[in-house]
This record gives sequence, structure tokens and C-alpha cells, in this order.
Amino acid sequence: MRNSSERAIGSQIAYGDHPSQFVEIHRPARGGGGPGPVVVLIHGGFWRLPWDRTLMDPLARDLVERGYTAVYVEYRKLGEDGGGWPGTCEDVAAALRAAASGLDIGRLALVGHSAGGHLALWAAHHAPAPVRLVVSQAGVSDLRAAARARLDAGADRLPAAEEFMGGEPADVPDYALASPIELLPLGPAVHQLVVHGDADDRVPFRQGVDYVAAARAAGDSAELAAFTGMGHFELIDPAHESWLRTVAELDRRLGGDPGA
Repeated sequence: MRNSSERAIGSQIAYGDHPSQFVEIHRPARGGGGPGPVVVLIHGGFWRLPWDRTLMDPLARDLVERGYTAVYVEYRKLGEDGGGWPGTCEDVAAALRAAASGLDIGRLALVGHSAGGHLALWAAHHAPAPVRLVVSQAGVSDLRAAARARLDAGADRLPAAEEFMGGEPADVPDYALASPIELLPLGPAVHQLVVHGDADDRVPFRQGVDYVAAARAAGDSAELAAFTGMGHFELIDPAHESWLRTVAELDRRLGGDPGA
């Protein structure tokens, strides 16, 4: 339930010594009647500098206004010491443990955009508290396919997935440990919502289609929310219909605002 008079109370928890190893917690000023719904936000940027948690600022503000506690995850990125596989994924798992130590988590969802979608799907397998919902917003769910498609490659840099993993799929067995589509099933207790646009020029729409098909074949609860004509960045606009679809699923799976 939205209340524009509420303000966010923010706090940071470091989970390591690197400046990028922290979580930031924003919650509505008034308390609820018990453990409230928590939404962890994981930003994208193809795991690279200079992108950081501020990409998710508009979504975090919207969530807090709706009565959710929003948790930003920051992590070491490519170009930072320890960034890439496995350090970045280990950071996200450690960040969730840190958030759990500072919050009374009764209802938990993970939401990630782009590379953050990859990290959210991966982290759902390693969360310290039961996850009710994981939302991949145009997530990179198949790292082998991302490497083959040379996503975010340039004249002076490797494809993002190849740089993240430290080599090509044929040379790095750990793709099987890092790629969400290869970690299935996640389990039927966790609902997976993949939100993707068919006009996405950063992460191909096929990534979302193939992941949901594989998740369902593995027995998971998964659905694709496809948006015609939508690109990559509309997903992090809180006024866009794709975000409203995500909010509807959060309300459904987490029970909305406990203090409403």
C-alpha cells in the first residue's frame, strides 16, 4: 500500500573489506506487525565497472513507498580485485547472509536486472533464508549462450560472460556451476518470474524464453512475462508496465504491506 508520507531509513552493512562489499537497507519509517516483506535488488551492467547499485535507485524508492524493505546488493565487479567468477557470486551470497543478520526476514524475494538477473537466479540456490520469489529482469540466465553470442564484446574487450568466467565455455568447466540454466531445478517452493522484452538489444529475448522452458521441464514453478516492443532498460523504470507486473507478483507472493 503506497503512502507518500513515508520516508526510507537507510543503513549499510559491510560483508568484506573491499569498498564494493556491502549491502544497503532501506525500510519504511513505520514498522509493521511482524517480519515484513524484503526485496533484495541486484543491479546489472554485465558485471563490469562503472555500474553500481544506483541503477536500482528508482525501484528501491518505489518499493519502500509500497511498504517493502528494499535491500541493495553491491559486489566486486570486473576490473576490481576479486571480481568475476567466483568472487562476484560469492559476494552476492555473502551479501544475503549479511542482510539476513540485520533483518528479521519473514518473506523474501530477489530481483535482478540484466547481469543482476543472473546473480539473482544463482543466489536463489544459496540464500540463507527461504526465497518465495526470484525475478529475473532480462537476466543473463545462460552463460554459455551469452559467450557464444559475444554479448557486450568490443574491439578492446572480451565478451562479458567470457571475461566473467575467465575463458571460453570449452576451456572452463565452472560454467556449469555459474550458469543458472545449468543449476536447475531451483525447487517448486520458489516461484521464478522472468520479465523480458522481445526488442531487447542487450540480452536476447531467447535467453528468457529458453530459461523458463528449461525450468518448467525441470519441475520448477516458472513463468515468462513477455513484453512486445520492450527493450532492455524500461525494466528499471518504476512507471513502466513491466515493473507493475513485477510488483503485482511481489504482492501476490510476499503478501504486500504487512502494516497496511
